Amino acid sequence: MECFTDPWQHEFMQRALLAGALVALASSVVGAFVVIKGLAFLTDAVAHTSLAGAAIAFLAGGGSVAISLGAAVAAGLTAVGVSVLTRARLREDTAIGLLFAALFAFGILLISRARNYTLELSSFLVGNILTVPTEDIIVMGALSAVVVVIMLMFYREMLFVAYDPTMAAAAGVPVALVQTGLMVLVALAAVAAFRLVGVVLVMAMLVAPAATAALILRRIPLIMLAGAFFGVLSVVVGLYVSYHADVAAGPSVVVTSVILFLLVFVLSPRGLAPTIGRVFAR
Repeated sequence: MECFTDPWQHEFMQRALLAGALVALASSVVGAFVVIKGLAFLTDAVAHTSLAGAAIAFLAGGGSVAISLGAAVAAGLTAVGVSVLTRARLREDTAIGLLFAALFAFGILLISRARNYTLELSSFLVGNILTVPTEDIIVMGALSAVVVVIMLMFYREMLFVAYDPTMAAAAGVPVALVQTGLMVLVALAAVAAFRLVGVVLVMAMLVAPAATAALILRRIPLIMLAGAFFGVLSVVVGLYVSYHADVAAGPSVVVTSVILFLLVFVLSPRGLAPTIGRVFAR
């Protein structure tokens, strides 16, 4: 029993669990649309481009809050930039690829000016959930609240545009504005996860729990709720693994979330289960 209770005696583990739960909430809300709309590449891009904003704040001497806000600004501008370039008749994947490469490289260039370049870059790339300060938890909570509130306010419009943008436009919904707003929400959720698991692993944090939920549920609200459950479960199990196996916490959380997806994928009627059943039926 002590192996289950010991980790939560430490304040850093309690903070990590709270931060992980907040990130799981924001990730599940936008993750459902990321999976449905195929926005995984955008998620990866805004996570990486947030490094530029974080690097600027870091080199300016800003603390953890300033770094998170700098990352949020860079990610938000990336989302808006992708939308603008797409409206200018550039393919969306091309626009994402250009901004992804340019701003991520720019962020690395800036970080390389720091004395402890390798250490700082590693921290930004893979994060460290176990050392997340209270100020960062407050920022994560604020970002998660913004994501949830905006999603609740414009859920119908976002759902309409996600499934049938042509009909939504005919019904008077500002499709371009709604699509840009969704991209910005994805960016904010990515930044909420950025300080937790680093820019490299953010995409898995946003995609895996929602993709797992989408294997067993159809309705978007239920996918969001189930995604939050799988996200929090991944955080709890990942923290246990990190504590007892003495391995990095952020990657442990992400690997756990992917393993959960694979388990559900194998067993789900929408995954490998029907194929396996047909093979054995022969």
